[in-house]
Amino acid sequence: MNLATLLTRAAGVAATAPAVQVGTTTVATWAALADRAARLAGALRHGLGLAEGERVAIAMTNCPEYVEALFGIWHGGLAAVPMNAKLHSLEFDYMLAHSGARVVLVTPDMAGSLGACPVVRDGGVRLIEAGSAEWRGLLAHDPLPPVPRGQDDLAWLFYTSGTTGRPKGAMLSNRNLLTMTACYFMDVDAVSAADALLHAAPMSHGSGLYILPHVAAMARQVIPESGGFEPDEILALLPHQPGLSFFAAPTMVHRLAHAPAAGGSDTRNLKTIVYGGGPMYVADCRRAMEVFGPKLAQIYGQGESPMTITALSKALHADAAHPRHEARLASVGVRQTLVEVRVADDEGRPLPPGETGEVLVRGPSVMLGYWQDAEATARTVHDGWLFTGDMGALDDDGFLTLKDRSKDVIISGGSNIYPREVEEVLLTHPAVREVSVVGQPHADWGEEVIAFVVPAAGAACTAEELDALCLAAIARFKRPKRYRFVEHLPKNNYGKVLKTELRRLLSGAEDGGGD
Repeated sequence: MNLATLLTRAAGVAATAPAVQVGTTTVATWAALADRAARLAGALRHGLGLAEGERVAIAMTNCPEYVEALFGIWHGGLAAVPMNAKLHSLEFDYMLAHSGARVVLVTPDMAGSLGACPVVRDGGVRLIEAGSAEWRGLLAHDPLPPVPRGQDDLAWLFYTSGTTGRPKGAMLSNRNLLTMTACYFMDVDAVSAADALLHAAPMSHGSGLYILPHVAAMARQVIPESGGFEPDEILALLPHQPGLSFFAAPTMVHRLAHAPAAGGSDTRNLKTIVYGGGPMYVADCRRAMEVFGPKLAQIYGQGESPMTITALSKALHADAAHPRHEARLASVGVRQTLVEVRVADDEGRPLPPGETGEVLVRGPSVMLGYWQDAEATARTVHDGWLFTGDMGALDDDGFLTLKDRSKDVIISGGSNIYPREVEEVLLTHPAVREVSVVGQPHADWGEEVIAFVVPAAGAACTAEELDALCLAAIARFKRPKRYRFVEHLPKNNYGKVLKTELRRLLSGAEDGGGD
């Protein structure tokens, strides 16, 4: 099944209804959106000569063109490679080269960064800017009927960093994304044609994935005029957008609930805030429910099983009379309907309730594997079970509580930051002998990146030098917020750095133990 048929169906049923809005202004009906996607598909296939199954990258900040780009790619029987707009040009370059994309669709604000990529400069990847004359030329192409696609054909190449420091491309099929769509309706929230999805979070990740269930339900796509997350803008928009839902990182929910205007705002049109991508503190959850009412739903998923492992529904959030309500708010909910979830030991054997082990998920949402990386796929998926790398425990009622992240991922502002990636950059400085990067709890961002640095003998470097090094090689949001220069790193008998000790050091500093 071609995912674009969700859009063509909407165009047939509700041709003149608003499909995409910027703020409160309609910029496309369902018929217009479907027509643009079909013309873009024709241009990509016949105008640019792409073959079925080829990859087309998207490097866009949130905008109306994102929706037509995504569905145009699918309509043409191609696979989308959405990329985080906050990445560094070197990271874009790697993803473009690794995916084999021959075309990248960008917004004007991203053209400079993408244009600096060697694969673009050398002519290996064609850059097309939304709104340009070339873009308008694509939309003037003859429309193409949706290209038939199989359930297990690649639809979305989701790049997620790994412990090796290099991003891995999780291959998401039509089946994976349709499973996610079905689970949204069954486990997260009901959606009608009177509703809307607000894209306050990046459309390259969770917010973009949830385009699918909302297009299936013919619900409007709403892009804030700012293109991003501005609490005052969202609160001001609510009275004018009935049935509004949006996906948010817990840090965004925290900021929205603590915004000065939140207490007196009219939130009757707010339907659902789906949060995920990091830990939500119970205090923040309660505060948000006090401000907005019982409108929170939580999901736990990974790029390898998109948005589909467990869910904590609005009803469960609101069930304050339950004797284990506090524990349930601290959990990530129960397994979603179409998947199996277990907590397992090192051999993958299920553990009894209450015991901590690695979280495993199996079902039609689990990725096809990693793009061009059979070894990483074999390490991650066994007998259909995805080994998430997250540690957790199930209770007797099936609620999953996450304990730690075995891969040491740092989640700051809803974005994953992998220490190894940052460490490898810092180790290129000649004055750095050893380095270890950990996350420290932060009230606004969830966590912040801290680097412990051991200088080389007789050498010295400054935090400013290391900061400049990071800014030249990785995205700004990944760089450490603080550098601590130490004589040595704590290690076990095997020479492995004990990151738990480093976190304890940071906790001691917060408690007055010194820096």
